[in-house]
Amino acid sequence: MFSRTESEEAEIEGDLPRLPTDRWWGDHLREVRWQFELGRLLVDPVFRGRGVPRGDGQPVILMPGLGAGDQTLLVLAVWLRRIGYRPHMCGFVANVGCSDRAVERVERRLEAVHAHYDRRVALIGHSRGGHYARALGHRHPELVSHVISIGAGLRQMLAVSYPTQVAARGIRAALLQTGRAGSPRCLTEACDCAFARDFASPFPADRVRLTSIYSPEDGVVRWQSALVHDADCVEVTGSHVGLIFNRKTYRAIADTLAGPELSVAAHMAEGDQPPLPVRK
Repeated sequence: MFSRTESEEAEIEGDLPRLPTDRWWGDHLREVRWQFELGRLLVDPVFRGRGVPRGDGQPVILMPGLGAGDQTLLVLAVWLRRIGYRPHMCGFVANVGCSDRAVERVERRLEAVHAHYDRRVALIGHSRGGHYARALGHRHPELVSHVISIGAGLRQMLAVSYPTQVAARGIRAALLQTGRAGSPRCLTEACDCAFARDFASPFPADRVRLTSIYSPEDGVVRWQSALVHDADCVEVTGSHVGLIFNRKTYRAIADTLAGPELSVAAHMAEGDQPPLPVRK
């Protein structure tokens, strides 16, 4: 059941908070807090692997957010290796390309990592990377065991601040001009590429564990968009950028990855809908 906190004073649509439709400028100045969140993480016992379940060598693929590259997830990768996982990057210098082409690139990495270890892979994506993770979890439940989305709108991809929307339009214009867009509607809610269809399709929650980590203090993505029925929704405090350096995020990741894999042969009865759990 969805339980509201003081930060959840929005109107309720069913048992999910309604997505606001007003122009939102975000809180980009407060996003500089990520430096303090990183500092706090580095001195926290969780970063040394204390008080969290350890992994068994499972491979994990990390996907960065819009405009970011693999380097933004290096701290997370070091920590994952420390607690017993095998992290892999996607090879992104800057995540500013067509989403469909980017997902195809990650898909090839997923297939290679799965073949190398002969076991299902966990996917962790920050912001836009969370969109990729959700789409690939739908596309390949036989290859993916866990999908962890960090600060990503899983109900609406562009439920973001107005400045971020403007940046996305600029990237879209460049992709269209250079012919690198997979669809004329690239980087819009109306995109009809394979990635967009997989993202919008029902998630196979009976076969893949989906976790959505979000912060009501997110200054870039509307936190309401991170809440979906088919995910274990985990609320933390902190900035959007800082979520990848957030000690509470790391604890949630460790707990999620420690959860047993669901059988790929499992299926739910038609019409069943999993509840929306919220952890803090």
